[in-house]
Amino acid sequence: MARKTGSHSDITGPRVRDAALRLIAQHGYAAVSMRQIAKEVGVQAGALYNYTKDKQALLFDLLNAHMESLLAALAGADIQGDAEQQLEAFTRFHIQFHIPRTDEVFLSYMELRNLTPDNFVMIEQMRKQYEDALEAILVQGVNEGVFAIEDTKVATLALIALLTGMTNWYRAGGRLSIERIEEIYLDLVRKSVGMTNDDGTR
Repeated sequence: MARKTGSHSDITGPRVRDAALRLIAQHGYAAVSMRQIAKEVGVQAGALYNYTKDKQALLFDLLNAHMESLLAALAGADIQGDAEQQLEAFTRFHIQFHIPRTDEVFLSYMELRNLTPDNFVMIEQMRKQYEDALEAILVQGVNEGVFAIEDTKVATLALIALLTGMTNWYRAGGRLSIERIEEIYLDLVRKSVGMTNDDGTR
């Protein structure tokens, strides 16, 4: 039987992933069935297996795609200069990349535990690459004498949690512009690493 118009893999495949992303972000991985995803896409449940091995593979693909996009964007970001300049650039990059991707961020943190051990290890390795990029900036700042940090690894994880937490509450059209919120968060980050103000205070 001929494939229905509009069901070509380069069309339906992304629709399957988009539907899975929305449903899992809304209801949680455990509560979403392949049948629900198929209904959202408008295909028979059996047809989903033309695009993914199973629900676990689908979850991994979503988390892997997010991390690949993040690392690729980071590699192309303009993060250079001294440690203070790099920290500011990294902070702005993190906020600007994650704000439009609230569902992806939710899955990356809340559904990581639902990966199989092998899949978990692969995603964790990618997350570590991102964390290492920030920690390298913090280490440089400590060596330059501009950051006062007791443990750069802990500080790295704390800063990423601080910045990523913005996706839980930010809504477009709110009281503050994204630019203003970015400045507020940048001030919080500076204070978190012990940067001094112009008057010498921390």
